[in-house]
Amino acid sequence: MHFPSLPTALLLTLTLHSGVNAAASDDKKTKPSDPCTVASSTGSFYDLRSLAILPPADDQKKPAKGVKTDDWHARGWDYHDGKANFTLNICAPVVDPIKDVEGISHDLWKNVSAYYEIGSKKYSLGQQSSNLTVRGKRLVLQYTNGSPCGKDKNGRAVKDDEGDDEKDKKGVRRKSALISFHCDKDPLATGATPSFVGTDPDECSYHFEVLSTAACVTAEPAKQSVGPGAVFAIIGAIAIIVYFLGGVFYQRNVAHARGWRQLPNYSMWAGIGSFIKVSGNTLLQPLKQRVFPRVTSVREGILPTMEVRPSAGRKSHKGYMSRSSWDATHLS
Repeated sequence: MHFPSLPTALLLTLTLHSGVNAAASDDKKTKPSDPCTVASSTGSFYDLRSLAILPPADDQKKPAKGVKTDDWHARGWDYHDGKANFTLNICAPVVDPIKDVEGISHDLWKNVSAYYEIGSKKYSLGQQSSNLTVRGKRLVLQYTNGSPCGKDKNGRAVKDDEGDDEKDKKGVRRKSALISFHCDKDPLATGATPSFVGTDPDECSYHFEVLSTAACVTAEPAKQSVGPGAVFAIIGAIAIIVYFLGGVFYQRNVAHARGWRQLPNYSMWAGIGSFIKVSGNTLLQPLKQRVFPRVTSVREGILPTMEVRPSAGRKSHKGYMSRSSWDATHLS
């Protein structure tokens, strides 16, 4: 029996190992991350899904205790002399439906994730987005495509009653919101605390900060692609391969064995095979005697004769009767 040499076995093992790693790496790269989560290049993982306020389901009559059901709010302080307050949601549109948003078409009202009110007018700060970004040690979320802002090409301030198509043709900027998240290390803190930081002179970019325990670094949940049984099966298969390859290498190069004796613990496996063979014959022997009775045939004549077995208490003897003796006895 011929076995591969050690370099060949090692080369085969390394090839299989590299192929498995390449497949796992490709699968990891192509699989997208969950919404409102992000992993940095240094291995830090952030999950802000707990800050997203979702509307209650139609079949849910009463929300669970302690679950926030309304939007997040931030005070505008000195913005527009304190007459403007902000409403926003994290990675989701605002829960409370809004109407008559300035400079936004009707079909986009339901996707507004941040806005503020001045009097009876509502201004959008951007559409819904769940794409988190890690910039250095900062975790940020940006909403874009809000209400028009800034000045047009002629230097005139944009009026909110102009049509969307006309604004787009003139290249008008739109409001956006940049939300920066900070880790709250207070173990007793719950929820989040959003704060308005400021805006640029054109009132196009708005900056917010959110303090929350959800913004702290967490461990990325394991994405297991195989079950526990498959994992144990793979480990067992690898152990068996290593056992046989290592044993063959030792028996061939150290013990100078050849043929089947190159297998590790050959004497043990041979003994097990002999034991199974003997045990099988012992168990099958009574069955063979019952199924196949002992029959002897007579060369002369056409009728076979059975061996006459002695009964209990009588003298054992064997009687055989040929065809010719049978005829002489019964015809005389």
